[in-house]
Amino acid sequence: MAIPLDTLINRDDNVYELTCVAIKRAAGITKYGDEELDMHDSKVVSAALTQVLENRVEYFFDKSE
Repeated sequence: MAIPLDTLINRDDNVYELTCVAIKRAAGITKYGDEELDMHDSKVVSAALTQVLENRVEYFFDKSE
C-alpha cells in the first residue's frame, strides 16, 4: 500500500506537526511493531504516515512547556 498522496496534498494542517507525529509513530512501530507492516511491505515510515494522515493516531501537544 502506498502513501495516500492525495490526502497529504489536501491537508491544511501544520506540516511540521504532522511530521513530528509521523516520526514519533515510526519510532513506536520500530520498537513495538505493528500489524500493518505487512500491508506496507515492512516500510515503517509508510505505515506511520498513512496512520497519521488517516487520523488513526491520536496526539496532543503540551502547550505549557
